Amino acid sequence: MAAGSSPSPRLFYSPAQLQYPTPSPFTYSIGSTTTWSSTPTLHRYNLFIRSLGLLFSFVSAISLASPSPNKIKGEAAFSFGHYPELRYSFGVTILASGYSASQLFKGVCDIVHKGLLISDLVSDYLSFILDNLLCYLLISSSSMLVSMIQQIESASPVWKATIVSMSMSFIAFLVFVACSLLSGYKLCKRIIW
Repeated sequence: MAAGSSPSPRLFYSPAQLQYPTPSPFTYSIGSTTTWSSTPTLHRYNLFIRSLGLLFSFVSAISLASPSPNKIKGEAAFSFGHYPELRYSFGVTILASGYSASQLFKGVCDIVHKGLLISDLVSDYLSFILDNLLCYLLISSSSMLVSMIQQIESASPVWKATIVSMSMSFIAFLVFVACSLLSGYKLCKRIIW
């Protein structure tokens, strides 16, 4: 290098000048201690909404499986297996209950074990797809139950069980819409940032 000449800018390259992408606010650091108070608010909302989805879908399934025992003499016991629409609705609500329970389990494991159960990227994609699929299934089962209410005699316990199941299934649909919006937000945040 000649005297009086300035050094090349590449010689003074600093690692601090590197631009690293900002990590997702939804991932946990392995080295950090994670407690309930230090988890992001989004995770707590997600757990709360998933628990509501579990509650409403489970109540919808239980109301179909065990209607009120107003048995009239000579009348056969109620079984939702005699009606294909009720079997479909029962299957959808059991599926929604199982999915909500697995999402709750994953959310609690993410808080306790710092997100080591499943990768966040795969989890965000799966949650978004499955939430939207369950929204479709729940609204179709609710609409099918509306048509069943019109066909069943209003004095029977089947009619009352179908009304309770339909209302709980619709509320579960609204809860899964909120879950779908939340998982879509998390996925967009991960992709964009």
